[in-house]
Formats: sequence, structure tokens, C-alpha cells
Amino acid sequence: MYFPSRRRERSISVKNTTTDRGPGSEASKRRFMIRLVTVLVGGMFLDGYILGIIGPVSATMADDLQISELWEGMIVAAALIGVLLGSPIGGWAADRWGRKPLFTFDIALFTVASGMQVFIDSPMWLLVVRVLMGIAIGIEYSVGWPLMSEFSPTHLRGRLLGAMQIAWYGGFMTAYLIGYLLNEYTSLSWHLILSTSTVIAVVLFLGRLGLPESPRWLWSRGRKDEARALARKYVAGDVLADVEHEDIAKGTFGMLFNEHHWRSTLFISGFWFCAVTPYFAIATFADSVLHEYGLGGGLAGGVGLSAVALAGVVLTFFLIDRVGRRVLTVPPQWLCAAVLAVIGLWAGAPAAVVLALFLVFSFFNAMYNALTGVYPPEVLPTEIRGIGTGFATAVSRVGAGIGTFLMPVSMSSLGAGPTMLIAAAVAVAGAALSQWLAPETKGMSLTEAAAKLTH
Repeated sequence: MYFPSRRRERSISVKNTTTDRGPGSEASKRRFMIRLVTVLVGGMFLDGYILGIIGPVSATMADDLQISELWEGMIVAAALIGVLLGSPIGGWAADRWGRKPLFTFDIALFTVASGMQVFIDSPMWLLVVRVLMGIAIGIEYSVGWPLMSEFSPTHLRGRLLGAMQIAWYGGFMTAYLIGYLLNEYTSLSWHLILSTSTVIAVVLFLGRLGLPESPRWLWSRGRKDEARALARKYVAGDVLADVEHEDIAKGTFGMLFNEHHWRSTLFISGFWFCAVTPYFAIATFADSVLHEYGLGGGLAGGVGLSAVALAGVVLTFFLIDRVGRRVLTVPPQWLCAAVLAVIGLWAGAPAAVVLALFLVFSFFNAMYNALTGVYPPEVLPTEIRGIGTGFATAVSRVGAGIGTFLMPVSMSSLGAGPTMLIAAAVAVAGAALSQWLAPETKGMSLTEAAAKLTH
């Protein structure tokens, strides 16, 4: 029997289902966020990967190129030098011309530079290429974290920003493992091992094509109609409402140091510097550091420390939107400072005790390192979020470069004990600064969080 009313209802139902899945629907926004999170997390994985892959092959590379310890340290630290150069430039450009163009350019630059490593046979050219890769990663820092924060719903923002740090540690550990296995058990040259990052870069480049501009950035530049249209299409309702509460303003570098924002700038830069300096020094040369204390290196050393660090970041990921930022930032720094001081002062400590202390340091250092990517986009307003994140990144990479460059020199000239005490002093400085300035931004919109340290 024919029932026209039922057929009409079925037609309406199908039409509504289609609408629910179209542009601007919740399902469409969810698919977009999955894609955005994937390519942003992938960028952080790539950063950790290029920094982790060079550690296991550094000795082979140095023998093949016939270079000194000084040259070896410069090449290992080259990517960090590139980040130092690229992050403030990328942040300034992202605030001036938008997130989207920089988001595509940086991964394209990285892909080309990474592939060039296959053909290099001189230390100078390897240094140049690694600097170029670092510049690309520096731009990624100053664009990726702001972009993630600007699209994220408030209740998920901490975890999504934390996921990028999980990816960084995962990339570092994966690279160390791959580099060690390929270097020890295959005949592949160090050129090919270093260039394995090219495959990841190509995939990320393709995944980023066609992604939209940040509605918050468009709003800050006075392009309100475009901002509303993109926000309705891509972001959750609470984000759209918060976007419309932001000011229309043009950011400048000098604003980082004015009476409203100097506390935010000082905190994110100093905290990040003190968090990564001892980590990079110990993690990059984990093999040689552990050997100094009579411990085995290789998989049991470098990969073990990286695995424990990854576990610390994962724990932070689950806790950050529950217990807040500050409790995960301040106490772990004091603990790590104490652990490093014990390692430095206890010259005759049993090897098992030293290993346990290094594992404790790696775990808790990673916990507060996860916050280094969360705080900058949260405590800075949209008009200086890019340049501020880029500046903090640059300052942090000064620390990372110092730690990486000076670690082999300090270990050979001063010894393991004094080197660890220097690392402990850096950790104390970071803990004191965070005790003073670290804000609590849990549950706040970006507009509210950016006003937290503003006076």
C-alpha cells in the first residue's frame, strides 16, 4: 500500500542527515579537528625526530667526516640554532600575514632540506642543511601551537596542546630507536638514516594543503565577516563566542615587553629555557653520560630515558585539564633540581641508584616540559601570540643549544659531577621563576587566560 506521508517523512529524514554531515555540521567540525590535530601533532613528532635521530649516528658521522668534538657539537646543535633563528621570524610573519601561509611554507622547506642530507659529504654543508631544517621547525613552533589553541574547544585545549608534546617525545624516542637499530644492524649510511625524516615531511605537507586560516587571527585584523564564516564552519560554539570578545589590534614585537605583557614574556621564556637546557644535554648524549657513571648505553640508555620521559608527558596529558597547569609545573621542577644535585654531589653512588635518579629526572622533567607548549598560546593575546611563542621558543633553544653544544665539552673538561650540578642550578632557576609567575589557566577561554598575567 502507498503511504505518501511516510515517504515524505523518510525524504525529510534523509535530507536532515545529509545536512548534519555537511559543511558547518558537528560531524564536519569533528572531521576537520581530527585532520588539524593530526598534522599539527605530526609537526611536533617531526621536530622530536630530527633532534633524536642524530644522537645514535653522531659518532659514525664524526668518524666518516673526520671532524673534531667541536664540529660534532656544532652539527648536533645546528637544528637548535635554526629553531632559534626561525621561531621569532616565523612568529612575526604569522602575526602579520596569517597562520596559513607559514603553516605550509615551513613543512615544504623542511622536506627539501631533509632530502638534501642524502647528498652531503662535507661538515659545512651538513651544518647549513641542519640549520635550514631547524628554521622550518622554528616556524612550526611559532605557528603550530597558536593554531592549535585558536581552534581548540576550551575543555580540550590543554590536552590537545599536551598531545603535541607527547608527539615530540614520541618522535625523539622513535628516532633514537630507529637510528640506533639502523646504525648498528644495517649497512645504511648515516646520510640515509638522517634523511628518513623526509618521508614524514612529505606526508605532512600533503595533509596540510587546503587547511583554513585561523578565525581569531582574521578577527584581530578586523576581517570580521571572514572570521565568523570560518568559525561557524570549523570551530565549536564556545570558541566562536570567545572570538567575538577579542579586540581588534595589530601586534608588535615591543608589546611583549610593555607593562601589560612583560610578566607573560618573562615567564614563558625563562621557564622554557630552564626546562629544556638540562633535558637536551642529557638526552642527546645519553649514551656517553650513562657510560660516565658506569652504565650501559644504547637501547637501555637513550631509548630507556626517552621512554620514561614519554610516560611523564602522557601522564600530564591525562591530568592537565583535571588538576590544572600550575601543580604540574612548579613542584616537579623543584624535584628535578634536587635529583640532579644528588647525582652531582654523590660521586660514589652505586650505578643502579644513579640510573634510578636519571629515570626520575626524565619522568618529572617531561611532565613540566609538556607545559612549555601549553602556556605560551594561553597567556598571550591573539595579536602577539605568534611572535610571543616564537620569541619564547628562540630563548628556549638558546638553552637547548647551550646544553647540547657544551655537554661533551663539560663532561670531558669538568667531569660528570660538576656538569650535573650546573644542570641542577638551571633547574632551580626555573623552579623559582615558576613559583613566582606560573598562572592557573584551567577552564579559561583564551581571552580570559591571556588576561591572567596582564596588569
